[in-house]
Amino acid sequence: MKKIIEQIPESVAYIRQLYDNVPEVGIILGTGLNELTHIMEIDLEIPYQDIPHFRISTAPSHQGKMLFGSFHGINIIILQGRLHCYEGYSALETTYPVFVMKELGIKTLIVTNAVGSLRRDFEIGDLIAIKDHINLTGMNPLVGKNDGKLGIRFPSMQDAYSKEYREVLNKAYIESKMEYKEGIYAGLLGPSLETPAECKMLKTIGADMVGMSTVHEVIVGVYLGLKILGISTITNLSNLFHNDTHVQDEIEQVAKSAQKRLKALIQKFLMDK
Repeated sequence: MKKIIEQIPESVAYIRQLYDNVPEVGIILGTGLNELTHIMEIDLEIPYQDIPHFRISTAPSHQGKMLFGSFHGINIIILQGRLHCYEGYSALETTYPVFVMKELGIKTLIVTNAVGSLRRDFEIGDLIAIKDHINLTGMNPLVGKNDGKLGIRFPSMQDAYSKEYREVLNKAYIESKMEYKEGIYAGLLGPSLETPAECKMLKTIGADMVGMSTVHEVIVGVYLGLKILGISTITNLSNLFHNDTHVQDEIEQVAKSAQKRLKALIQKFLMDK
């Protein structure tokens, strides 16, 4: 952990040469959600490969850019493309951009993702507020010697997904005439999708939806003292409800179709928080 943390100042210094505004909000885009960059007016785009020590996103539909802009006077950073452990990165490497965004100034982190539903009442296209998560990746980005300047050794995950923020989001749902739904996200390592037995196990232990990201970013966000909002797009039903072996083909298309509604929700949230 120490080696990677020591790299943060160099990444931050490079970015600040190009962008001198202080961002308040960081947003991480999930699979198929690239159009959410239209949430804000974009002032600057920096490819990950240009930023010292940044890893490159190899997942389909993840562009690998850090975008800077504003919405209603709020300075925002968008990560257009996240990093996953299934790409071969460590949990700490996948969360390195969160450390950098915090050092640049963000206080709020919004995480989005595409997920499979483990509940019959969570339908394809639904936007679900994440109220909690279960980390089943077998990894934690905070493993290793702790740097007390960044955060405490044992951060509490009691309110990882801010209850206050979820209440604000609920109002945004009402204003958008949408039904508010929230659920528990199970984060797995991937990249293989879950077996039927695994889906039954996940539902039994309390998960409502399943994906391959997010949990490590949220752990680091909590560690760094950020307030976090999470929103999942239901892009497919788990194999508790079907026998289809070509689910992945539909995920990006469903996510794209939900972007307009997700954009409106996040914009309303930003104006009201």
